Amino acid sequence: MQTLTVRQKHSAPAGRPQPLAFSGTTLWAGCWDTDTLYAIDPANWKVTAQVAAPGKPYGLAAIGNELRVVIAIGEDEDRYLYRFVPGSGFDEASKTACPDLTGSHLAAAGDQLYLAQLGLRRILALGDGATVLRTFDVGQRFCGIGVGSDGFHIIAADDEFDHLQFAKFDVNASAPQVVPVADIDAEARALAFDGANWWTSYREVSEIVSFTP
Repeated sequence: MQTLTVRQKHSAPAGRPQPLAFSGTTLWAGCWDTDTLYAIDPANWKVTAQVAAPGKPYGLAAIGNELRVVIAIGEDEDRYLYRFVPGSGFDEASKTACPDLTGSHLAAAGDQLYLAQLGLRRILALGDGATVLRTFDVGQRFCGIGVGSDGFHIIAADDEFDHLQFAKFDVNASAPQVVPVADIDAEARALAFDGANWWTSYREVSEIVSFTP
């Protein structure tokens, strides 16, 4: 097992940040207390744009120059995928129901989108129209997914979310297994990679943190 080194730690632009994604050098963060997406310059930690979301933002992933966003809507918090274009906003016509109306964290490898369904303990590879191309059973609870220079990773959790681990999860394997890399703070939710460092949200203390193993 390795240890994680914290590189940066910042107050989030609003309370309870969860989803994170990098589009170029810009860090996008979604905050639950305001239901808003924020564009952040990580070099000086300045907010360069903010856009109200059509609901609570649960997941973010960058595909090309665009973002895909999981949004929870209504009292039942049914989950929908939206296309978001920086500078233009949310494409309302793109609203697509997530499989089983559930899902949270997102990750993208090129144009391939992955959706985490935490309650079902699985990750879905999605095609056009949120069709399911492949299902990956994680076999345990988890609270973040991301793609780095050395492949797919998750934040693995125990049933009480007391003990979290930054772990590898090779979606290219025939039967992916959770391979722990290092313990991670129990507040960590979501993963994003900037090309050198990983980022996560310490959601309940409203901080955003970068780290490396």
